[in-house]
Amino acid sequence: MGEFTHPLAKYFRDGIKYTTCPGCGNGIAAQSVLWGIEAMGGNIDEYAFVSGIGCSGWIPSPAFSADLLHVTHGRSLPVATGLKIALPHQKVVVFQGDGDLSAIGGNHFIHACRRNVDLTVVCINNGIYGMTGGQAAPTTPLNFKTSTTPLGNVERGFDLSALAMASGATFVARWTTWHAAQITNSFKKAVNHQGFAFLEIVSQCPVQYGKAAGMRNDPVAMLNNYKENSVPISAAAKLSEEEKRGKIIIGELFYDPSVPEFTAELARLKKEGQRGL
Repeated sequence: MGEFTHPLAKYFRDGIKYTTCPGCGNGIAAQSVLWGIEAMGGNIDEYAFVSGIGCSGWIPSPAFSADLLHVTHGRSLPVATGLKIALPHQKVVVFQGDGDLSAIGGNHFIHACRRNVDLTVVCINNGIYGMTGGQAAPTTPLNFKTSTTPLGNVERGFDLSALAMASGATFVARWTTWHAAQITNSFKKAVNHQGFAFLEIVSQCPVQYGKAAGMRNDPVAMLNNYKENSVPISAAAKLSEEEKRGKIIIGELFYDPSVPEFTAELARLKKEGQRGL
């Protein structure tokens, strides 16, 4: 038998090796997205990737064999917005972690949603700051013990998909790393949607979150937990708030193709201005 070559290897730069922890969900997220690109024709040159600081920032950068921008903490979305304005034909995909997106990058996030910029944001939500020591993040659950909340977290965590919808995102989906095929399908829809698309992936961090949750270095237990505690949006509609507590509501949560897209509106105004001169 010859040497096996992974079917997605063609999308990676030669010699690049990931440095993620064993059991991290980043590999599932990366492959789910790349399988989506493969299903849509496999031309990665149509895409430009932007990522920020944190574990998830290393998913595309420097591994993907594509145009990449790896930017400062929390600033992925303004950079991606500028890129989309400059190259409106390009499919711009942003990878951010929950801390990068909703803490230092929070204002950029809500305004990118509000503007309805044609970006696809893939948010890897592991509920903690995994790369820097396991500190509490804006998504860390209430009462959860972390390195910065040893007695328990007194702050309620953000529901990122709800925040995206409230801020004006026009395509919103949430899955977990247990739902790899569903991530791929939603990514394809997100990329083809003309507007701000937010794809939240609830992902395991076996080292930091797993330690605090009693599942240290046990990604299988974390994945099984996602399987058991995920509830489709259609079923969640029939549950009380008490019944939904502690559950992960999954599915394609919101879609509105009728809202004008930001860069298209800029192009329209430019043409109208030129006609008026």
